[in-house]
Amino acid sequence: MTKITLIAASGIVAAVCASSVGCSQPSPPAKQVAATAAPFAPAIPADIQIAADNALGTDTDVLLFGDLAKNGHQQILAINRVKTTSQTAMSGTLVMRLAVLENEAGTWKEIFRCEDHLKNAKGFMGGTPLSPVTGWRLQYEQDAQKGLEMYFTPMAKPAGGYIQTIGVRWNPALKRYQSLDRNFDQFLGEVPALDTPQSQLHQ
Repeated sequence: MTKITLIAASGIVAAVCASSVGCSQPSPPAKQVAATAAPFAPAIPADIQIAADNALGTDTDVLLFGDLAKNGHQQILAINRVKTTSQTAMSGTLVMRLAVLENEAGTWKEIFRCEDHLKNAKGFMGGTPLSPVTGWRLQYEQDAQKGLEMYFTPMAKPAGGYIQTIGVRWNPALKRYQSLDRNFDQFLGEVPALDTPQSQLHQ
């Protein structure tokens, strides 16, 4: 039984690939299941909620907290939910912003953010769309060995781009969250700015 406290649930996100010429992209691994809320789940500890609020504002929900990356450090997965109702049915957790915080020597620090783009302390993650994304569908699970695995799909086609699911997982070698390739297997590097071809995956 993992020590991680699961706080909320997210639905299954279907990976959609839409472009003018069409493309083929593997779906997230079949083992992925939405985190389900445990009966009589405990309230979020005050210090956890305060840290999340400091990162994303008072309208913040904590989805998970604990040793999310299996690296021995306490982390928080927090989100701002999309407020508008989609005209089409969408599965998954719809988010405007997401942050992962890590406790280092008693101080909570933001180590990953999903907002207009996907970023960590080193820059923009590989595969993030060049144009800003205003809303994401999130699927996540807590893997017993690899830790937190997140999958982000734009709710709408980014300007000049296409809809593609981006996987993000902790890279134990580099000790940070990084995006994954299309097969959700190999880690991708970061770029300091979104004006280079490397910041977007090739079709």
